[in-house]
Amino acid sequence: MSTCVNPAAYGSPLSSKVALFDAVATKHIQSQAINPFSNDNKPGSLPKPKISKEEYGRPAKGSLSEARGFKASQQVSKEMLELCDIIHQQGEPLFSPEEKPNDPRVVISFGELFSIYTVISNKLVGVLLRARKHKLLDFEGECLFQRRDDHVPVILLKPIEEIREMLRDKMEDAAESQKSSEEDNQSDGSN
Repeated sequence: MSTCVNPAAYGSPLSSKVALFDAVATKHIQSQAINPFSNDNKPGSLPKPKISKEEYGRPAKGSLSEARGFKASQQVSKEMLELCDIIHQQGEPLFSPEEKPNDPRVVISFGELFSIYTVISNKLVGVLLRARKHKLLDFEGECLFQRRDDHVPVILLKPIEEIREMLRDKMEDAAESQKSSEEDNQSDGSN
């Protein structure tokens, strides 16, 4: 039996099957009425969407796009954490303890980082740009290129413990948002 057929309606009288079909058809007609790509609508007949500032540019609540966004956010945070861990482990302190005691900054050259990180992932420059946007690290220039920028220092700006805590919180927030969105979607579908 198909998964789109309600098993409770199977074996029921014909009237309940017709009612089920009518309900599905009505729901489809309603969704097509607001679909701008539907062949049934003329450009002026569509209702103007009401989108708040918080919703603008965001996927619809409970949609697959929203779920993919939460998953991507978790993955990016995980990759940034992995990159910062590598810089912390393989880099050198920016200043010696005599010059600046308690300075958490660690530095590594882009060339050295590239040779280490390419074994792990081929997205080093993208992850570097994302980590710089989150103010976890810094480097000179807009974008770094292999060979040309091998000498450019990449500086980890915060202590690794603070970075780990911040990114783990971000991953947990994304997981909780995804879970609550799925629960909202299930409760909406059950009504």
